[in-house]
Amino acid sequence: MNKINPLFKKELKVVNVGLKSFATDLKQQDIQVIHVDWRPPAGGNERMAKLLNKLK
Repeated sequence: MNKINPLFKKELKVVNVGLKSFATDLKQQDIQVIHVDWRPPAGGNERMAKLLNKLK
């Protein structure tokens, strides 16, 4: 734990992947955050993802 403790004394910077409301909540608390609008390939449809992968 001693190695982790110094991390909590530094300003928090966050990279948020996916749920935008999480990033919005952090911004409201004046926390630096970068939001990445990521979604699973083919909307999470496994069959469609496999078909798209074949096109590569």
